Amino acid sequence: MTFREEFNLPSRIESVDEAALRADDFARKSGLGDDFISSIDLAVRESVANAVKHGNRFDESKPVEIRLERTEAGFEMTVRDHGSGFDVNDIPDPTDPANLLKASGRGILFMRAFMDEVDWAETNGGGTTVHMVKRL
Repeated sequence: MTFREEFNLPSRIESVDEAALRADDFARKSGLGDDFISSIDLAVRESVANAVKHGNRFDESKPVEIRLERTEAGFEMTVRDHGSGFDVNDIPDPTDPANLLKASGRGILFMRAFMDEVDWAETNGGGTTVHMVKRL
C-alpha cells in the first residue's frame, strides 16, 4: 500500500499553513493517527518555512515542491526549494549557550526531533531537497 501526493506552493509565508493542512489531510486519509500527525505537522511547517524563507527568499516565481508518501513503513515527505543551497553542518547549534536567545535556528533541531530520518541534498538545477521519514 503506497499513497502519494505531489504539489507545488508559492514562496510566501501562507504556504506554510497550506502545506500543513494538506499534509494533515493526506495523513488522515491514509490512516495515520493523531499522535503521528502531530509529530509530522511540525516537520512540515519547519521544512516549508525554511524553503520559503531561506531557500527561495520569498521569490514567488520559485515554487516549493512537496511530495507526501504513505508507505508500509510509515510516512515520507520531500520538500524542495530553488535557492542557492546550504550545508546543514554550517548551521549553528541552537543548544549551544551562545545561541539560546537567538530568534531563529531551531527548525532543523525540531525536524530531527520529530522525524526518524532527515537528510538534505543539493538538487540538480539548484536548490535544496530535504527528505524526512517517520516510521510507524
